[in-house]
Amino acid sequence: MSTKKEVVIVTGGAGFIGAALSSHLADTFQRVIAFDNLHPQIHPDHQPSEGFDPRVELFDADITDASAWDLLLAGAKPDVVIHLAAETGTGQSLTESTRHTMVNVVGTSTMLDALQRNDAVPARMVLASSRAVYGEGAWVRTSADGTSELFYPGARPLSMFEAAQWDFPGAVPLAMNATEVAPRPASVYGVTKYAQEELLKIWGDAFGTEVGIVRLQNVYGPGQTPSNPYTGIMSLFCRVARDSGQISIYEDGEVRRDFVIIDDVADAIIRMVEISTCPVQPIDIGSGTYTTIREAADLIAQIYGAPQPQITGQWRHGDVRHAWADPEPARDLLGFEAQVSVEDGFRRLATWINAQ
Repeated sequence: MSTKKEVVIVTGGAGFIGAALSSHLADTFQRVIAFDNLHPQIHPDHQPSEGFDPRVELFDADITDASAWDLLLAGAKPDVVIHLAAETGTGQSLTESTRHTMVNVVGTSTMLDALQRNDAVPARMVLASSRAVYGEGAWVRTSADGTSELFYPGARPLSMFEAAQWDFPGAVPLAMNATEVAPRPASVYGVTKYAQEELLKIWGDAFGTEVGIVRLQNVYGPGQTPSNPYTGIMSLFCRVARDSGQISIYEDGEVRRDFVIIDDVADAIIRMVEISTCPVQPIDIGSGTYTTIREAADLIAQIYGAPQPQITGQWRHGDVRHAWADPEPARDLLGFEAQVSVEDGFRRLATWINAQ
């Protein structure tokens, strides 16, 4: 007799992260259903991402379509819903805010209404949220008498960029930790991801669904759509270096980012699906350390034998200065610890891009 759980629905399940989860889920559940509209920005060939397990049922529809949800839920009552579907371009969200809010916010509320309307309330929902909910995050300023003050500087003003003043004077940034750093989203995308978190928590509390939230740092790795300009900076760096180009680095090169490979992200999400009780707080998922953009670019250039990257001093208004996860809560509450170093992960990515 099978000991598999019955049904899991994965929104955005044909995408980069969904494909990475698909084989494990197919081993664990009797039915795995990927609810995905195969958007051409992610799926230019209208096919699931590389690694998508053929045992997974693909339900090609838009999550904002209430009738599509009714059709699906008439024949599938999920035990678990993994909510990955989202528009993810931080800069793009400013000029296409309606698209982002429709998919990320209205799409989420449409899903929740449909689950309740069709008597298909799951026991657990797992949300892939984002470090973007923190915005610029929290910083600490130490005064002359040695006392420290935690503060939220908000987005850097235009005057700071124009003066090439990249950091906040006399202050140091904190790692992102949901118990210590409050959300202060500074982009449309960040606002919509935080809205997803709040919607799921309120709805789950009302209808008895346990909600687990992972806030992901910069996810990268083999299988990420190379043609999508919003997939991430590492794919861009690899493409430039592969063609013997010189990588351009913004600001002073000391921007901190937490690059976490897809394998580790999939592991973290699976842990949240399978843990006996979800942590009450969102869990920040990263590599366990930060890498500066200069260090990342140097490593990619070395892998390809490309020219040394150039620090240009250019900037993009709205970019967050530093972002990385405190690894302790994930280790303590989820039993998660990243297994792949940035160096090994970048080499894996480069090898995969070369083969495309």
